[in-house]
Amino acid sequence: MLAAFRLESLDFLRLSTFTTVEVGARYFLFAGIAWVLGYLVFRRRWFHRKIIARLPHSADVRREIGYSVMTLFIFGLMGAGTIYLSKLGWTRMYWRPDERGWAWFWGSVVCGIVLHDTYFYWTHRLMHHPKLFGPFHRVHHLSTNPSPWAAYSFAPLEAVVEAGIFPLTVCVMPIHPLAFGVVMLWQITFNVLGHTGYEFHPRWLMDSFLGRILNTPTNHVQHHEKMKGNYGLYFNVWDRLMGTNHPDYEARFREVTTRPKMEAAG
Repeated sequence: MLAAFRLESLDFLRLSTFTTVEVGARYFLFAGIAWVLGYLVFRRRWFHRKIIARLPHSADVRREIGYSVMTLFIFGLMGAGTIYLSKLGWTRMYWRPDERGWAWFWGSVVCGIVLHDTYFYWTHRLMHHPKLFGPFHRVHHLSTNPSPWAAYSFAPLEAVVEAGIFPLTVCVMPIHPLAFGVVMLWQITFNVLGHTGYEFHPRWLMDSFLGRILNTPTNHVQHHEKMKGNYGLYFNVWDRLMGTNHPDYEARFREVTTRPKMEAAG
């Protein structure tokens, strides 16, 4: 029995290491590309679209990376735990794509994204409660002028909350590991873009149907700047339904997207 326990512990350690490296590779790849493009290569050319028209301090960037590394370990452990429980048959994860067909494979991706957006909105609002903000969410809000590295800059307790979407998703609906991977690919892409500090959407977006559905970097950066309102992640639906969009959100988006071109100093 002791030998079996040691073997299982070793397998879980290996799985945790693999998932941590996988999540870390995505984070550093996506945040790194966004940093190189937005803050090195095209900084001067894109600066007129910098939502807060100044660059983040180097100390803030170092802090964001430091907390993000800690988050990666927590995500790795939670991800490994979710896979381990799935292999024991305790979740609804399935392993053969043809078991439920490709229509459901892609349908589960859409459902996973919608579920995550809903989970994020309500847990995010909860973490803004005065009694929870300090231990859970204060670290993330130290980035008042976020960079791409702020995407995973969480206190340990918030990292656990954010990783809660892993077991929740595989417990509430059937989903293949690759489909869940697509959801996480969407997550890191949208998350990094929302923290780049640049508004990349066209100015006409806010006057279109898409502008009432999709979230924008302006929306999330304004949340970091104002400390309340704009709680959504991918979509602007919950904020509109619950009346939690910042009253100046649409005006701020229009101001950012109609600025004349200007260059960063230095």
